[in-house]
Amino acid sequence: MTSVTQKPQMQENLNPVPSGQPALSVAQRSNTLELTARGYALWRARSLGLLSGQPFSLAREARLFRALCRPHAGERWLDAGTSAGFYAGVLASAGCRVLAADLSAAMLREGQRREPNAQIDWALLNLEDSGLPDGSFDGVTVGATLNETHDPARFLRELARVLRPGGQLWLMYVPRTGGPLQSLLSTAALGGLNFPDPAWVARQLPELSLTDGLGLGAVRFGRYVKADAVKTGAEGAGAAQQGHL
Repeated sequence: MTSVTQKPQMQENLNPVPSGQPALSVAQRSNTLELTARGYALWRARSLGLLSGQPFSLAREARLFRALCRPHAGERWLDAGTSAGFYAGVLASAGCRVLAADLSAAMLREGQRREPNAQIDWALLNLEDSGLPDGSFDGVTVGATLNETHDPARFLRELARVLRPGGQLWLMYVPRTGGPLQSLLSTAALGGLNFPDPAWVARQLPELSLTDGLGLGAVRFGRYVKADAVKTGAEGAGAAQQGHL
Protein backbone atom coordinates (compact mmCIF):
# COMPACT_ATOMS: atom_id res chain seq x y z
CA MET A 1 0.00 0.00 0.00
CA THR A 2 1.42 3.39 -0.97
CA SER A 3 1.83 6.09 1.64
CA VAL A 4 0.12 9.43 1.09
CA THR A 5 2.50 12.08 -0.20
CA GLN A 6 1.99 15.36 1.55
CA LYS A 7 3.85 18.67 1.71
CA PRO A 8 6.04 18.39 4.85
CA GLN A 9 4.64 20.20 7.88
CA MET A 10 6.50 21.12 11.04
CA GLN A 11 4.71 19.92 14.17
CA GLU A 12 4.51 23.40 15.64
CA ASN A 13 2.53 24.54 12.58
CA LEU A 14 0.04 21.70 12.47
CA ASN A 15 -2.66 23.67 14.24
CA PRO A 16 -2.03 27.32 13.30
CA VAL A 17 -3.54 30.01 15.49
CA PRO A 18 -3.26 33.83 15.47
CA SER A 19 0.20 35.25 16.09
CA GLY A 20 1.17 35.56 19.72
CA GLN A 21 -0.77 32.50 20.88
CA PRO A 22 0.71 29.02 21.45
CA ALA A 23 0.62 26.90 18.27
CA LEU A 24 -0.38 23.77 20.17
CA SER A 25 -2.33 23.26 23.37
CA VAL A 26 -0.58 21.79 26.40
CA ALA A 27 -2.33 18.47 25.76
CA GLN A 28 -1.25 18.43 22.12
CA ARG A 29 2.26 19.47 22.99
CA SER A 30 2.62 16.69 25.54
CA ASN A 31 1.67 14.14 22.89
CA THR A 32 4.75 15.01 20.85
CA LEU A 33 7.06 13.70 23.60
CA GLU A 34 8.61 10.25 23.33
CA LEU A 35 7.84 9.54 27.00
CA THR A 36 4.14 10.32 26.48
CA ALA A 37 4.02 8.14 23.38
CA ARG A 38 5.63 5.18 25.15
CA GLY A 39 3.23 5.39 28.09
CA TYR A 40 0.09 6.17 26.11
CA ALA A 41 -0.85 2.58 25.26
CA LEU A 42 -0.77 1.66 28.96
CA TRP A 43 -3.09 4.56 29.79
CA ARG A 44 -5.35 3.81 26.82
CA ALA A 45 -5.83 0.22 27.98
CA ARG A 46 -7.12 1.44 31.36
CA SER A 47 -8.73 4.78 30.56
CA LEU A 48 -12.21 3.62 29.55
CA GLY A 49 -12.53 1.49 32.66
CA LEU A 50 -11.66 4.50 34.80
CA LEU A 51 -13.90 6.89 32.85
CA SER A 52 -16.89 4.56 32.53
CA GLY A 53 -16.79 3.25 36.10
CA GLN A 54 -16.98 -0.36 34.93
CA PRO A 55 -14.66 -2.97 33.44
CA PHE A 56 -14.04 -1.83 29.87
CA SER A 57 -11.08 -3.38 28.12
CA LEU A 58 -9.68 -2.60 24.70
CA ALA A 59 -11.05 -5.95 23.55
CA ARG A 60 -14.55 -4.87 24.59
CA GLU A 61 -14.14 -1.53 22.82
CA ALA A 62 -13.00 -3.33 19.67
CA ARG A 63 -16.02 -5.68 19.82
CA LEU A 64 -18.39 -2.72 20.19
CA PHE A 65 -16.83 -0.96 17.21
CA ARG A 66 -16.91 -4.06 15.01
CA ALA A 67 -20.52 -4.86 15.96
CA LEU A 68 -21.81 -1.40 15.06
CA CYS A 69 -19.56 -0.39 12.15
CA ARG A 70 -18.86 -3.82 10.61
CA PRO A 71 -15.66 -2.88 8.74
CA HIS A 72 -15.05 -5.04 5.66
CA ALA A 73 -11.90 -6.16 3.88
CA GLY A 74 -10.93 -3.79 1.09
CA GLU A 75 -12.55 -0.71 2.65
CA ARG A 76 -10.40 2.39 3.10
CA TRP A 77 -10.46 3.99 6.55
CA LEU A 78 -8.87 7.03 8.18
CA ASP A 79 -7.85 6.67 11.82
CA ALA A 80 -7.86 10.33 12.84
CA GLY A 81 -5.49 10.98 15.72
CA THR A 82 -4.27 7.40 15.77
CA SER A 83 -1.91 7.83 18.76
CA ALA A 84 -0.54 4.32 19.44
CA GLY A 85 -2.63 2.85 16.60
CA PHE A 86 -5.40 1.01 18.45
CA TYR A 87 -8.20 1.54 15.91
CA ALA A 88 -5.75 1.27 13.01
CA GLY A 89 -4.83 -2.20 14.24
CA VAL A 90 -8.47 -3.26 14.66
CA LEU A 91 -9.27 -2.11 11.12
CA ALA A 92 -6.18 -3.70 9.57
CA SER A 93 -7.01 -7.02 11.24
CA ALA A 94 -10.40 -6.85 9.47
CA GLY A 95 -8.62 -6.48 6.14
CA CYS A 96 -9.22 -2.74 5.74
CA ARG A 97 -6.69 -0.36 4.24
CA VAL A 98 -5.92 2.30 6.84
CA LEU A 99 -4.36 5.75 6.84
CA ALA A 100 -3.30 6.28 10.46
CA ALA A 101 -2.73 10.02 10.95
CA ASP A 102 -1.52 12.03 13.92
CA LEU A 103 0.17 15.35 14.65
CA SER A 104 2.80 13.64 16.81
CA ALA A 105 5.75 11.95 15.13
CA ALA A 106 6.50 10.19 18.43
CA MET A 107 3.00 8.71 18.53
CA LEU A 108 3.31 7.56 14.93
CA ARG A 109 6.57 5.80 15.70
CA GLU A 110 4.96 4.09 18.67
CA GLY A 111 1.99 3.09 16.55
CA GLN A 112 4.23 1.59 13.90
CA ARG A 113 6.09 -0.35 16.58
CA ARG A 114 2.89 -1.73 18.10
CA GLU A 115 0.94 -2.35 14.87
CA PRO A 116 3.41 -3.57 12.21
CA ASN A 117 0.74 -4.30 9.59
CA ALA A 118 1.34 -3.64 5.89
CA GLN A 119 -2.30 -2.56 5.55
CA ILE A 120 -1.55 0.60 7.56
CA ASP A 121 0.06 3.79 6.26
CA TRP A 122 1.29 6.29 8.86
CA ALA A 123 1.08 10.03 8.17
CA LEU A 124 2.00 13.20 10.06
CA LEU A 125 -1.01 15.35 9.13
CA ASN A 126 -2.99 18.35 10.30
CA LEU A 127 -6.42 16.79 10.51
CA GLU A 128 -8.07 20.19 10.72
CA ASP A 129 -6.76 20.92 7.21
CA SER A 130 -5.41 17.65 5.87
CA GLY A 131 -5.34 18.31 2.14
CA LEU A 132 -6.79 14.82 1.60
CA PRO A 133 -9.23 14.43 -1.32
CA ASP A 134 -12.97 14.83 -0.80
CA GLY A 135 -14.85 11.60 -0.18
CA SER A 136 -11.73 9.46 -0.13
CA PHE A 137 -12.60 7.17 2.82
CA ASP A 138 -15.28 4.58 3.50
CA GLY A 139 -14.97 5.23 7.20
CA VAL A 140 -13.26 7.38 9.82
CA THR A 141 -12.42 6.45 13.41
CA VAL A 142 -11.72 8.95 16.19
CA GLY A 143 -10.57 7.69 19.58
CA ALA A 144 -10.68 10.68 21.99
CA THR A 145 -8.88 13.03 19.54
CA LEU A 146 -11.96 15.28 19.53
CA ASN A 147 -11.17 16.19 23.15
CA GLU A 148 -7.65 17.34 22.31
CA THR A 149 -7.89 19.06 18.93
CA HIS A 150 -7.34 22.82 18.75
CA ASP A 151 -10.55 23.58 16.81
CA PRO A 152 -13.08 20.73 17.23
CA ALA A 153 -15.65 22.24 14.83
CA ARG A 154 -13.09 22.53 12.05
CA PHE A 155 -11.84 19.04 12.84
CA LEU A 156 -15.31 17.52 12.49
CA ARG A 157 -16.00 19.40 9.24
CA GLU A 158 -12.76 18.06 7.79
CA LEU A 159 -13.62 14.49 8.71
CA ALA A 160 -17.06 14.84 7.13
CA ARG A 161 -15.46 16.24 3.97
CA VAL A 162 -13.07 13.33 3.43
CA LEU A 163 -15.81 10.76 4.09
CA ARG A 164 -17.57 9.39 1.01
CA PRO A 165 -21.38 9.54 0.71
CA GLY A 166 -22.77 6.59 2.63
CA GLY A 167 -19.58 6.31 4.66
CA GLN A 168 -19.48 6.11 8.45
CA LEU A 169 -17.80 8.08 11.21
CA TRP A 170 -17.04 6.50 14.60
CA LEU A 171 -16.46 8.88 17.51
CA MET A 172 -15.30 8.06 21.03
CA TYR A 173 -14.96 11.08 23.31
CA VAL A 174 -15.65 12.50 26.75
CA PRO A 175 -18.71 14.81 26.53
CA ARG A 176 -19.33 17.97 28.51
CA THR A 177 -20.65 17.58 32.03
CA GLY A 178 -20.06 21.12 33.27
CA GLY A 179 -18.08 19.86 36.24
CA PRO A 180 -15.23 21.83 37.86
CA LEU A 181 -12.54 19.39 36.73
CA GLN A 182 -13.53 19.74 33.08
CA SER A 183 -13.55 23.51 33.44
CA LEU A 184 -10.05 23.37 34.89
CA LEU A 185 -8.71 21.08 32.14
CA SER A 186 -10.28 23.32 29.48
CA THR A 187 -8.04 26.25 30.41
CA ALA A 188 -5.11 26.81 28.08
CA ALA A 189 -2.53 26.48 30.86
CA LEU A 190 -3.81 23.11 32.09
CA GLY A 191 -4.43 21.25 28.87
CA GLY A 192 -6.75 23.22 26.62
CA LEU A 193 -9.02 20.18 26.33
CA ASN A 194 -12.48 20.24 24.74
CA PHE A 195 -15.53 18.52 26.21
CA PRO A 196 -18.24 18.85 23.55
CA ASP A 197 -21.92 18.30 24.10
CA PRO A 198 -23.34 15.49 21.88
CA ALA A 199 -25.99 17.86 20.50
CA TRP A 200 -23.23 20.31 19.54
CA VAL A 201 -21.32 17.50 17.82
CA ALA A 202 -24.42 16.64 15.76
CA ARG A 203 -24.80 20.28 14.66
CA GLN A 204 -21.25 20.26 13.28
CA LEU A 205 -22.12 17.25 11.12
CA PRO A 206 -25.20 18.36 9.13
CA GLU A 207 -24.56 15.84 6.35
CA LEU A 208 -24.34 12.93 8.79
CA SER A 209 -26.97 11.15 10.84
CA LEU A 210 -26.40 9.51 14.23
CA THR A 211 -27.41 5.86 13.91
CA ASP A 212 -26.03 4.53 17.21
CA GLY A 213 -25.15 6.39 20.39
CA LEU A 214 -24.00 4.95 23.68
CA GLY A 215 -22.99 6.66 26.90
CA LEU A 216 -20.99 4.76 29.51
CA GLY A 217 -20.11 6.86 32.52
CA ALA A 218 -17.98 9.74 31.27
CA VAL A 219 -17.50 8.18 27.81
CA ARG A 220 -19.60 8.65 24.70
CA PHE A 221 -19.59 6.46 21.58
CA GLY A 222 -21.35 7.48 18.40
CA ARG A 223 -21.72 6.06 14.90
CA TYR A 224 -22.69 8.56 12.19
CA VAL A 225 -23.47 7.87 8.52
CA LYS A 226 -23.02 10.42 5.76
CA ALA A 227 -25.98 10.98 3.49
CA ASP A 228 -25.78 9.16 0.17
CA ALA A 229 -26.23 11.80 -2.52
CA VAL A 230 -27.53 9.31 -5.09
CA LYS A 231 -30.06 7.79 -2.69
CA THR A 232 -31.12 11.20 -1.41
CA GLY A 233 -31.65 12.42 -4.96
CA ALA A 234 -33.67 9.34 -5.86
CA GLU A 235 -35.84 9.71 -2.77
CA GLY A 236 -36.40 13.37 -3.59
CA ALA A 237 -37.40 12.52 -7.16
CA GLY A 238 -39.79 9.83 -5.88
CA ALA A 239 -41.40 12.27 -3.49
CA ALA A 240 -41.80 14.80 -6.32
CA GLN A 241 -43.46 12.19 -8.54
CA GLN A 242 -45.87 11.22 -5.78
CA GLY A 243 -46.76 14.86 -5.35
CA HIS A 244 -47.89 14.99 -8.97
CA LEU A 245 -50.08 11.86 -8.82
